[in-house]
Amino acid sequence: MDKRIPMLEMKNISKSFPGVKALEDVSLKAYGGEVTALMGENGAGKSTLMKILSGVYQKDEGSVFIEGNEVKVKNIKEAESYGVTIIHQELSVIPNLTVAENIFLGNEKVSKFSRRVDKKMLEERSKLFLDQIGCKIDPSTLVKDINVGEKQMIEIAKALTKNARIIIMDEPTTALTDVETKHLFNVIESLKKKGIAIIYISHRMEEIFAICDRVEVLRDGRYVGDAKIKDIDNDKLIAMMVGRKIEDQFPYKEVKKGKVLLEAKNISCKEGVKNASLHVKEGEILGVAGLMGSGRTEFAKTIFGDFKAIEGTIELEGKEIKINCPREAIDKGICYLSEDRKKEGCVLNLSVGENMTLSNISSYENVLKRIDKKKEAKEIEGYIKKLNIKTPNRHQLIKNLSGGNQQKVILAKWLMLSPSVLIIDEPTRGIDVGAKKEIYELLNELKAKGKAIIMISSDLPEVLGISDRIIVMSEGRVTGELKREEANQENIMKLALA
Repeated sequence: MDKRIPMLEMKNISKSFPGVKALEDVSLKAYGGEVTALMGENGAGKSTLMKILSGVYQKDEGSVFIEGNEVKVKNIKEAESYGVTIIHQELSVIPNLTVAENIFLGNEKVSKFSRRVDKKMLEERSKLFLDQIGCKIDPSTLVKDINVGEKQMIEIAKALTKNARIIIMDEPTTALTDVETKHLFNVIESLKKKGIAIIYISHRMEEIFAICDRVEVLRDGRYVGDAKIKDIDNDKLIAMMVGRKIEDQFPYKEVKKGKVLLEAKNISCKEGVKNASLHVKEGEILGVAGLMGSGRTEFAKTIFGDFKAIEGTIELEGKEIKINCPREAIDKGICYLSEDRKKEGCVLNLSVGENMTLSNISSYENVLKRIDKKKEAKEIEGYIKKLNIKTPNRHQLIKNLSGGNQQKVILAKWLMLSPSVLIIDEPTRGIDVGAKKEIYELLNELKAKGKAIIMISSDLPEVLGISDRIIVMSEGRVTGELKREEANQENIMKLALA
């Protein structure tokens, strides 16, 4: 039994929202100089618990202790005064301000004489904090001119200016390259040496075992248990999270292939695609692999009509078609599920039901050209049940759902249109292992119905696990094609670096 006084202890925390009990009697500990992983499926209550700690939500029951002293956290400022800072998945930087202005935003240093913000002092102090985390960026640079990894460093520097003792990192590597992720891990190690307690939320299992010291697990709003990372393995952790053993994380289904449904020939576009070709058959999942910036998403968006092709042709069932915009692609039975579900996949301030029927609302019109609400509601409820979407009801705002459930709503939106070709970009990014398997099963179901699926993914085990055939892209070009039986990580990486 650990006799150390934890930097943070949350005891018996409960929280309810209208129609749903988000947390029930949840406890958590985090120690200074350690990284504590907070794990659980989407909807397990991780975000709610952290929002209570950081002052966004108020708990209904329970207690919060920092270094053994009970504290009452009523708002974000109060949480910061106790040394609690959260770095959200969607970074809260302002593009048109400088790095220094972002680091001290809301905490600006004012000159005693002019009573104006002392920009020189901001930049000098910012450099001190950036140096602490090994970040060499010029504090006078506008944030719009830096990359995502550097924006992440700004958030960490900002936390250090507030004397943070507890830093919560929510999916910090989602948009980072491998090099940026490695640098972040080095920064985390330096924060540990300062005695800071880090709570690390991620669905990437390899990260948990690489950087974390302990893990605490929630399931369905309840505390399940904790363990030292050295005492647990991947399978045991998954079993704790989902409440069952997942024998096969990637349920591949063999289906008889039909004719070629979609063929893109020698496609080029201004966004960086160069003479790229692919084809996909009925009953087939075509995996598209490649490093970040390889042109995978740009190729998909050109097929979908979001980007304009300057060369090449697209054929649907052997006939050449012209696609000038996404609406034309949708009308021809081609749908695209974006990698950025919050910006391009759903309308956050609309309900679950409204998001589902958004692209197909005219199909619910009656003879009087009015929406048949009963018909619409019946189909929405059917898909909520079919896709196992965790929501209190169809009227719930989609922004209040977990990432995995948002993804299922967007998938339902396209399934309602019964497309012949589904392009799905990063289908399980930021989604827990249980929801991942449900998504794979849905793709297998579509495959069995003779649909053609193009799946873009940065997760190589995922590409290898459920694809029938794989193409690899590098610098806007298709550098090779692999049959399922010859595909492995080494072969894919050779082509990705070609």
